[in-house]
Amino acid sequence: MSSLAAARADNFYYPPEWDPKKGGLNKFHGQHALRERARKLDQGILIIRFEMPFNIWCGGCESMIAKGVRFNAEKKQVGNYYSTKIWSFTMKSACCKHEIVIQTDPQNFDDDRSKLADPFKRLEHQEGDMKKKKEAEPVTGASASEFSDARHLDDYALNKSLRARLRDQKKRVAEEDANSRKAGLGLRLLPGLCRDAAAAHARLELEAKRRKINAATASKLLVGGVKPSSWTRASDPTRKFNRS
Repeated sequence: MSSLAAARADNFYYPPEWDPKKGGLNKFHGQHALRERARKLDQGILIIRFEMPFNIWCGGCESMIAKGVRFNAEKKQVGNYYSTKIWSFTMKSACCKHEIVIQTDPQNFDDDRSKLADPFKRLEHQEGDMKKKKEAEPVTGASASEFSDARHLDDYALNKSLRARLRDQKKRVAEEDANSRKAGLGLRLLPGLCRDAAAAHARLELEAKRRKINAATASKLLVGGVKPSSWTRASDPTRKFNRS
């Protein structure tokens, strides 16, 4: 790679149709020098990379956003304090897309600086931040290690419990294999459930009642106790043919 290529010289290519009297390359290509960052510049908004200066908590889902996390923020001027501009930075959290707005406060800047210099104030807020962080953070890192150590503290009891569970599982699998062989199936069936047994019993009772009704109706027809309905006679195709 040449030195010009390393210096991104391709960004400075001037095509033959470019006319210096009509402006620079950005105007020739119809784009801003800041590209996508300036897509809302007509509204007074510039897209910047904003780095969180301290730990904060999301107002939407109460998740902690750590110091140093970066966002694509919309920077715009929202006012003035004398000759000092007041800037607003609007971004969305990655956890729940909740909108976060941070504004500069030049009016109370001296008071905030004195609070930061106060060791008692800093200690008070530090303890509160650590407490919130401990309540909000998931079981990771040191807490996960402590949980694992406490769980595997008694190796003998844990091994005994696992071996007993494995023996019960092997016994259950052997019983299921024996039941499948008795039924002549080539696969192992899942253990039966009470609701399945109740549904099967109700189905068998319904089929038995239906067979009894069919048998009683057939016997009455044989002895002439039941006469065919008029609808049956009317729907008989042979009778219709005889009428015609």
